Amino acid sequence: MRIRSDDIEPMQPIPEEFAFGKPGERGEPVALSANQNPHLAWSEVPNGTRSFAIVVVDTDVPTRGDDVNKEGRHVPASLPRAEFCHWVMVDIPPECRELGAGSCAEGVVAHGRKNPPGPPGAKQGINDFTGWFAGDPAMAGDYYGYDGPCPPWNDDLLHHYHFRVYALDVATLGLAGRFTAAAARSAMQGHVLAEAAITGTYTLNAALRR
Repeated sequence: MRIRSDDIEPMQPIPEEFAFGKPGERGEPVALSANQNPHLAWSEVPNGTRSFAIVVVDTDVPTRGDDVNKEGRHVPASLPRAEFCHWVMVDIPPECRELGAGSCAEGVVAHGRKNPPGPPGAKQGINDFTGWFAGDPAMAGDYYGYDGPCPPWNDDLLHHYHFRVYALDVATLGLAGRFTAAAARSAMQGHVLAEAAITGTYTLNAALRR
């Protein structure tokens, strides 16, 4: 199976319009961005495919938040890293082979999107902004669907975002409500016929963007 994107070049910076956060102006380190989902298309699908799933993760998230987004401090590149889910969608019908830019997400929605658009019959779970904003009254909520990159602006490590499409031998994974990427991956076990991924990078660290 192959995947391509009109908006993401492999191992190149993801354009700002597909991010949750972008560099700020007038001295601010970060500002809200257009937060659109990028274009994705996949082909060379194996016989017997009955649905697709999409999982998007950042694999470079700091495992300790002591220094995150704090003036005069840096998140060291040597810090152990973990995953942060930006999108999980399952039960995508087998005839769907492409998602247009902005077709499933556009703009930052405080408290999260409740019913993000998508292919007929597809289900979208919650991403990890749900946990990130849990203690912020202005933003707390269930963040369903896609929300793009917004790594710490003082992180010394370039972040990598993996957009992965799975071809499955079942029409549905039986997931609903507040399901996560972990739940989707668990349900997919034994049902993956093929998969393909494209990886882009993103940073809000001014020194790394030069």
